[in-house]
Amino acid sequence: MDARFTAEQEEIRRTVRELLLKRSGPEDVRAAVRTGEGYDIALWTTLAEQLGLPGLALPEEYGGVGCSVTELALACEELGRGLTPSPLVATVLLAAPLVLALGTDRQRDRLLPRLATGRLTAALAVPGAALATALALTGDNRGAWAGGGRAGGVQARRSGDGWRLYGEVTQVLDGHSAGLLLVAAHTGGFARSRTLLYLVRAEATGLVRVRQTALDETRPVGRVQLRDSPAELLGEDDEADVPAALAGVGDTAAAVLAAEAVGAAGRALERTVAHVGQREQFGRPIGSFQAVKHRLADVYVGVQAARSAAYYAAWSAGVRGERVGGQALAQALEALRTAAGEGVQFHGGLGFTWEHEAHLYVKRATADALLLGPVHRLRGRAAELAGMFGGDDEEVRG
Repeated sequence: MDARFTAEQEEIRRTVRELLLKRSGPEDVRAAVRTGEGYDIALWTTLAEQLGLPGLALPEEYGGVGCSVTELALACEELGRGLTPSPLVATVLLAAPLVLALGTDRQRDRLLPRLATGRLTAALAVPGAALATALALTGDNRGAWAGGGRAGGVQARRSGDGWRLYGEVTQVLDGHSAGLLLVAAHTGGFARSRTLLYLVRAEATGLVRVRQTALDETRPVGRVQLRDSPAELLGEDDEADVPAALAGVGDTAAAVLAAEAVGAAGRALERTVAHVGQREQFGRPIGSFQAVKHRLADVYVGVQAARSAAYYAAWSAGVRGERVGGQALAQALEALRTAAGEGVQFHGGLGFTWEHEAHLYVKRATADALLLGPVHRLRGRAAELAGMFGGDDEEVRG
């Protein structure tokens, strides 16, 4: 394994960073989250059309760039540094790979080129607070996380040549603004209950969407209500192995999100180091105190270890197919929580103010743990898959 990045990969990182330094500073982020969509549409257009981020890891035959997961992780690391809000996570990490994995040739030809260019955004809607479970990050996803065919979640029924969906999903990433929804719904009743994925257009009848208040405004979420809404089954028939597809997408997404969290943690640490070098007590910078040095050194070690884990997970997802994304994500989220918490502490009274961006990193760490974790469950699932508890590890080898 060559741990060095190629010149092309370094160029991707440099280009994205330079653009975001110009277009996604703290005040730009604050302005973006207050728009109806929750992100800067002009910046998203630039990221899509000039840098090709939405299609970075999609095959060239569908209008993508054809790069690996590593390139996508490096780009997301830069987005994480500035907490740049964008539909990239929902569209590129969750929706597009599912269309690629399960969609028919016609569905791929119709949707993937538009997703690759950023002209179409998409969101994955799973019932309740079940995203981490649906993606098999915190446990097996073949259970009843989508309602089990009983009341609750989203139910699907055949209607002529198509399908109709009825139900409600909350806390959907970009669910209020996405042009296409991938909805996980139960069908088959009690006798043959199973979860399938359905495509729902933004203009579908009976579809009601509203943006919800979120702990982390840079991760906009929405509530989706489906009132006998028309839908299209994703895939050829209703025999697709949806849980397996979700698990595969989940591990890759976790690896990329780990890199994003590492970017945020690294930036929080940088800002804290800069501040302690300027803030003075007893006539000298507090950064010169040994206790402060030790605490920040511990944060640095944690961030670097998480960065290594994220890079390995991204490389492995593209080359070896190992399922280590959840483990890397757990380490990255813990590093971000620590870096953000110490940042607020060392900024003193300034760190607690609404005007300073230190609190945004705390909110990102907390919100991501709620959405994708928590950390101890991510680690528990990783240990389970690795066979550390003496169980059968056929799932890992498979």
